[in-house]
Amino acid sequence: MEAVSAIGADAGRGGSAANAFSGLSSESFIKIIFSELGHQDPLAPSDSKALLDQLSSLRTIQSSMDMSQRLGALVAQNELAAASGMIGKTVSGLNGSFLRVAGEVKSVSRTEGGAVLNLVTGERVPMSYVDEVLGAGGGAP
Repeated sequence: MEAVSAIGADAGRGGSAANAFSGLSSESFIKIIFSELGHQDPLAPSDSKALLDQLSSLRTIQSSMDMSQRLGALVAQNELAAASGMIGKTVSGLNGSFLRVAGEVKSVSRTEGGAVLNLVTGERVPMSYVDEVLGAGGGAP
């Protein structure tokens, strides 16, 4: 029952429960099952199949969360790579205040909201707000 309590305690800490289940080895899993079986009331046994189903569901949910995080990181890397390909090109779009700006891309920054193009004029244009891209030396759109 101690192993089950430890995992339950992690659940109260927010993100720690996710890490507890992803780090659960087969040996730990079997210890949890035997602990549950050893501490149940013999006159009112719990349903072992239900416990296995619940733990399996938790592992599936954890796997989905892990895959979602990795996919988000991959998308962010892909966006940054695409944005870096615009260095030296002239772009047009909206800045953070939704004002139209245009200029040559000097550099790229990574923010919580995604990739941001830094123009030679000092303006910053979020990648998602770019609506036109011209080649290098193409002049203002």
